[in-house]
Amino acid sequence: MPRGFLKTDTEFFTGKKAGRTSSTPGNASAPAGTQQVIAANATGPAAYPDDVEVFPLPVTKEVIDRGKQRYEIFCTVCHGPTGNGDGMIVRRGFRRAASFNDDRLRQAPVGHFFDAVTNGWGAMPAYAPQIPVQDRWAIIAYIRALQLSQMPPGGNPSVREGANQGTAK
Repeated sequence: MPRGFLKTDTEFFTGKKAGRTSSTPGNASAPAGTQQVIAANATGPAAYPDDVEVFPLPVTKEVIDRGKQRYEIFCTVCHGPTGNGDGMIVRRGFRRAASFNDDRLRQAPVGHFFDAVTNGWGAMPAYAPQIPVQDRWAIIAYIRALQLSQMPPGGNPSVREGANQGTAK
């Protein structure tokens, strides 16, 4: 095994809690439809019991800046510049992308976003071959920043205090 390729940090490399297996629909080890059944009966982080709720790396200004840069390259075309799911391809007639500003995704743990970027979700393809792990986490940190910036004035933040926050510097 070449040095640097042993992926022992499960939470960092998969977005899943250590000792848990993925319950996403594409996982052969999970019964078909597991994620949909869980999601139908639970809300917030409980809807995604295997996903990590806290960033597995410190979230700094540099990480968010890198996430913004990568988001603009890979995500804006579908999700739009503010994360409302109104990117250019949607305006051209393709299927509407998920809005990160929906309560369902405001409450979703960061591991859910990592899993979606890594393995794809719905019409979204997997981006694991194009986006390195560190950059996927940076994009997710930027998505959290977008969600905060798009919070309605006097809005009710659905994200539990501190649950999805990194150690900001």
